[in-house]
Amino acid sequence: MTVQQIEAIRRVCDAILEAVKVAGLMGAPGGILYAALMAQGCSFDQYTQLMAGLVQAGKLRKQGECYHINGKEN
Repeated sequence: MTVQQIEAIRRVCDAILEAVKVAGLMGAPGGILYAALMAQGCSFDQYTQLMAGLVQAGKLRKQGECYHINGKEN
């Protein structure tokens, strides 16, 4: 993986985290996040890998079909 590819992934993850943060206490629906990424050329497999990585890294938690910034209760 090139430095440019790593930087692109980091920026996408930062954008996801910002979108979830803006969603507030109700959380960000996964389908809406996927639709936004899909419009930019992200496949479903790429989306699921990104989201799983953010959850495993402790940045997000998934509750039902919504994502929340880890540590924020709804």
